[in-house]
Amino acid sequence: MSEQHAPERHAPHTPSGPSAWLGLLVVLGPVLLVSMDGSILYLAMPRVSQDLTPTADQALWTLDVYGFAVGSLLIAFGTIGDRYGRLKLLTIGATVFGLASAASAFAPSPELLIASRALMGVAGATLLPSALAVLSELFTDPRRRAQAIGVFAAAFAAGFAIGPVVGGFLLERFWWGSVFLINLPVIAFFLVFAPVLLREVGTTRPGRVDAPSVAASSIGLLTLVYGLKHAAAEGPSPLSVLMGLGGLVLLALFVRRQRHLEHPLMDFSLFRDRVFTVAIVTGLLPLAAWSATAYLSGVHLQSVLGLPVLRAALLALPGAVVLIVSCVVTPLVVDRTGKRAVLVVCHFSIAVGLLFLLPTTITGGIGWYVASTSVAGLGYGISFSVVADTAVGAVPAERAGAAGAIAETSNEIGNALGIALIGSLAALLFRLQGPGLAPTLDETLQLPGLAATVITDAKSAFVTGLHAAAAVAGLLHVVLGLLALRWLPGTGKEERARTVFPGEETECARSASR
Repeated sequence: MSEQHAPERHAPHTPSGPSAWLGLLVVLGPVLLVSMDGSILYLAMPRVSQDLTPTADQALWTLDVYGFAVGSLLIAFGTIGDRYGRLKLLTIGATVFGLASAASAFAPSPELLIASRALMGVAGATLLPSALAVLSELFTDPRRRAQAIGVFAAAFAAGFAIGPVVGGFLLERFWWGSVFLINLPVIAFFLVFAPVLLREVGTTRPGRVDAPSVAASSIGLLTLVYGLKHAAAEGPSPLSVLMGLGGLVLLALFVRRQRHLEHPLMDFSLFRDRVFTVAIVTGLLPLAAWSATAYLSGVHLQSVLGLPVLRAALLALPGAVVLIVSCVVTPLVVDRTGKRAVLVVCHFSIAVGLLFLLPTTITGGIGWYVASTSVAGLGYGISFSVVADTAVGAVPAERAGAAGAIAETSNEIGNALGIALIGSLAALLFRLQGPGLAPTLDETLQLPGLAATVITDAKSAFVTGLHAAAAVAGLLHVVLGLLALRWLPGTGKEERARTVFPGEETECARSASR
């Protein structure tokens, strides 16, 4: 950390003064919204499909364009905030997020809903890394800062967990646009109190944001996913193959460019540390599994079993509670046992939870669903907590925004990839095994004059897709659990020696500087 930057970090706010904790409360509002909006549509999509009648492709894009916009721009906006001012970026991002939320609520067509959701994602990408970096300025004492980051991680996890629940309660009384309008009071609260309780922070980050890197990462990711989703929904075609290969080339160019830039958008040297690498993958894969199975299970509960939306929301509560408690408790467990033990528990508990979805049928499975979300919720909570702590603790304090962006990127990309890839697997199986009357279950069930056998075939094909998605995601978690056993340090003592507070140098940071 430079001498110019150091005095700024120890000015006005006391480590545990009331202004710091009030500032934390203000920051948590946008954090909760950004994560909640990644999952709030899971139970709302059947209602959206009834009103706007999107195609299968449009329905998937409505769900995951938000996550891709957030994930593809987090690194860029984390760097911009580090260089040009975090509070300024937070204020702009919150304003745009509120306007885009209002536009989403009143979108008259699937195309406009997708566009406004994408704009929400762009704004969300400005909020997460800067919010995490602001905490490093509010709490100068390392232990208080670690507690604040733990609260941040818990709020982020809570947003993902309660999104479907909040959506279900709102849909019981209001139209689907209400799931976006609830963002507005929180954004207004932030815009009023942020200038009072937070302060702008100057930085000494050199260089400029590399525009080609931003373009290559975001366009490459979107084109790759478009190709995969198009092939799953409508079958392979020259367009889907071309888009998929083009996306892979752009992402490869992005990685290569980062290795030659003096000030890269993403510092891949951080991944030389195995603990850091496993933790970041732990941020990606659990969110992929969670988003895909949460969405597919929501359709199963409502469209297959015929449950009302409020009851489906209430069934998600036990898993949400387990997830949040797990996220809060994990730092205490890590301090005693090390990261190896909790990462192993994370992946194996998620794998077991996902396998609990396999006994579900077209006539039942509610108990298996509750058991699945509760067991897997333990691992999901661990993943949120460990990723945030590892990423921010691995770099010097002046790079807190960029490091936090890597952590949040793994979460958001995982959330979007889950629906795009694992969800597309379910869509592919429905297309191959369903009655062939429409590309999705909801579209099929809305057709007039369906015979009972056709309805049964459609529901059976959907459940087959749900089982395949759960099995694939569960198997991947078993593999990651075994890798954690093999790669990570074998004793809690060794791992605890590596655990630092944000702003302190780690072996990962030292090796990167070399």
